[in-house]
Amino acid sequence: MSGSQPKILLSGASGIVGSALRQALAEHGTSVLQLVRRPTGSPLEIKWDPHAACPLANAGPLEGLTAAIHLSGANLAAHRWTPAYKRELVDSRVGSTRALVRTLASLRNPPLAVLVASATGIYGNRADQLLDESSTPGSGFIADLCQQWEAAAHDNAAAGARIVHLRFAVALGPGPGALARMLPIFRLGLGGPFGSGTQWMSWISLYDVVAAILFLLEAPALTGPVNLTAPTPVTNSQFTSALARALHRPALLPVPAFALRLALGEIADEVLLSSARVYPGKLITAGFRFTHPKVDQALAIALGLPQPVTPALS
Repeated sequence: MSGSQPKILLSGASGIVGSALRQALAEHGTSVLQLVRRPTGSPLEIKWDPHAACPLANAGPLEGLTAAIHLSGANLAAHRWTPAYKRELVDSRVGSTRALVRTLASLRNPPLAVLVASATGIYGNRADQLLDESSTPGSGFIADLCQQWEAAAHDNAAAGARIVHLRFAVALGPGPGALARMLPIFRLGLGGPFGSGTQWMSWISLYDVVAAILFLLEAPALTGPVNLTAPTPVTNSQFTSALARALHRPALLPVPAFALRLALGEIADEVLLSSARVYPGKLITAGFRFTHPKVDQALAIALGLPQPVTPALS
């Protein structure tokens, strides 16, 4: 980002990715405006209601944005998927995305790039198939949700802006997130694979997530879906073994699939037992270099441990 000081609009800035991204943008000298739904506490915060007929009382501060990054969405695993919560999951993603791109399209000087969150869950449960951005979507609630989510970004898209769909894998980093929910039981030595453990799990370090988004802001040729996932997906069994190893604990107690289904309902099959072996084809082709391509490295950074030594190639 060159020329005058860049100005980025960011939603979902309080999440694990949004918080880290906001800090990184600030360190790069970027002015970050945050969309919030609560009362504002700073001139850099803009209150909005994506479900209102007029989402922003005053869209003037959005004029002249360099880019907009939309990360908002209700937590997939916060509740059992009742019909009401499913509607909330859809509305918080599809509805908010549609409201934002329409608002941006109405500006006199809209941003040239709009990066919108999506997820590798769009590929569904695909067993051992290696998937990249050219792969077709799968089936299931999450896959359908992601397709609606991505389609919403093109609904009266922001006046010809470059639209990028950030297909996130599981982000491994400190703070709230999937890893934080696993740590208590693994620290007790009670962790283990989910179900058979053979299902593929796509992941990425929080550091590489942020670096990839900064890379995409500077890559005008990259558009459409981009997989934000490390180039080395692992099976659930390999991941749980790596986590237990990092914590110096055993991982000998698999959680039966029926127990997960009993406890979590539909989330078990759609999130924990689903297999997605996803490759970041577009990032690799564009020359992006991952700092943490191996899961042991990402876990060490997330847990504040020394980096594991990688044997030199002979």
